[in-house]
Amino acid sequence: MLVPFAVTLPLLLAGVLVLSGVSKLRAPGDLREWEELGVPRFLRRNALLRLHPWGELLLGIAVAVLGGWLGALAGAVATALMLGYTVLVARAAARGGVSCSCFGAPARVTGITVVRNTWLTLLAAAAAGGAASTPLAGGALAAGAGHLPWLVAAAIAVATTTLVLWRAPQTPVPASAAGVPVVGEAASGSGGDALDYVRRRTPAVPVVLADGTEVNLRALAAKKPQLLLALSSVCEHCETIRDRRAQYRTLLPEVDVRLLLVEPTTSRWAEHEEPQSLHDVGDYVAASIEEWSTPSAVLLGADGLLAGGPVTGDVAVEAFIGDVYEALHGTRPPADPDAAPATAG
Repeated sequence: MLVPFAVTLPLLLAGVLVLSGVSKLRAPGDLREWEELGVPRFLRRNALLRLHPWGELLLGIAVAVLGGWLGALAGAVATALMLGYTVLVARAAARGGVSCSCFGAPARVTGITVVRNTWLTLLAAAAAGGAASTPLAGGALAAGAGHLPWLVAAAIAVATTTLVLWRAPQTPVPASAAGVPVVGEAASGSGGDALDYVRRRTPAVPVVLADGTEVNLRALAAKKPQLLLALSSVCEHCETIRDRRAQYRTLLPEVDVRLLLVEPTTSRWAEHEEPQSLHDVGDYVAASIEEWSTPSAVLLGADGLLAGGPVTGDVAVEAFIGDVYEALHGTRPPADPDAAPATAG
C-alpha cells in the first residue's frame, strides 16, 4: 500500500529543513550576506545567525514527529519561514549579483532559486494540512510506521540524491603567483602553476556614485568587472594615475575603470559621466579588503570575488594595469597607448 500524502509531505518537508540546517552548520553564512539578501536590520544579529541552522533543525524534527494541531502549527511556522525566504530571494534576484548560502555553499540567486523556494513554500503549506491528520504524538513518523518499507526506500533515495548533489563549502579560489587577475566568470579556469594569490569575496558594502546613487559594491561588480583606482585629490602621485585614466579605459574596455575616492561627491575629482567615480567617505572598501594608502588599485570580478590586487604605489598600479591587459590579451600592452585596439576580445 502506498504511503498517503498526509505522511509523505510532512516527512519530505522535514528532510528539506534538516538538510538546510545541517548545510548551514557545515558552511555558515555571514551578516553581510544577510544584509545583501535584504534581511531586516533588526534580525541581522550574530546570535540569530548562529541559532538559525539549529532553528531549522528543530523545526524539521517538529514537522516530522508532531501531528494534529501541533503538527499543523509546526507546518504553519515552516510555511511562514519558506514564504519569507521566497520574498527575500525574489527581491535579490530582481536586483542581481546576490549570493545566498541557502543550503550551505554560497550560490548566485537566480530565477531558478525563486522557483525552488516557491515550490518549497507550497510544499510546506500542503505538509501543514497533512500533519493535521496524523497522530498528535508521533505525527507523520508514527503514521508512517505501517509503511516502513516505502519510507526506507524514500530515505535511501533522498540520501543518495543528497550525496550526489552535495557540494563542499567554498574555499578561496587561487589565482596565479604574480597576482595576474582573472576577469569575470573565468576564475575557475585561471592558471594554476602557483597558489600565492588567494581570491577573497568582494565586500558587499555601500558606496555612492558621483550622481548621489548608493550602490552595493559586490552587486555593481556583478554587472561588469570593476577596476578601482583608489585615489586622493591631495596625493601628488595620485594625479599621475588620474591623468592616465582615459588611457586605461581605452586599454581595458572589458572592465569599468572607476576612481574610488574617500571624498564626498562634491570633490573636484568626481566624475559624473560613466563610469562614474565611487565615493566611500567612510572608507568601508579598504577596511573590508586591506588597509591601503593612495594610489592603489584592485580588480573586482563579476563572480563576487577579488580578481587581482590590491596593489599600492603609482609604479605598482601601472604594472597592475599591464597585468590585467596581459591576462585578457596574452601580451603586454603596447608602449603607445594610442596604438591600443579600440575594442578587444
